Amino acid sequence: MVYIHSWQEFQDAAEALYDRAPNTARYCVKWKSSEGKLVLKITDNTNCIKFKTYSSIFLNRFEALNLSLMQKMQNRRPETPAPLAAPTLDPVRAATPVPGSLSAAISASPAAASGGVKKKKKPKKK
Repeated sequence: MVYIHSWQEFQDAAEALYDRAPNTARYCVKWKSSEGKLVLKITDNTNCIKFKTYSSIFLNRFEALNLSLMQKMQNRRPETPAPLAAPTLDPVRAATPVPGSLSAAISASPAAASGGVKKKKKPKKK
């Protein structure tokens, strides 16, 4: 078992190890809240690499690695977001919601137009 001290080296080695043996690779995450320690381990029964940190700075990187490995494990490619529509200069078209959009659903609902349902006030007890 080898602890790798550089995050980039660990991420590259982890992804390479998974690509080499996807059927036997195992990925383990250990969190010790009492110590504030995060340990990541990936092995394929012959090679084992580990990364240990006490810093919360690595959480975003950890999420990115998890996402990457999970996409490989599911055999999916990352989805590309749909391009946004070009802004319009016509104020009438800009104020009109697009059918099927969230803003159209909100403006079409009677509760949103009337400000919602008001609750009855209970009379004060004397």
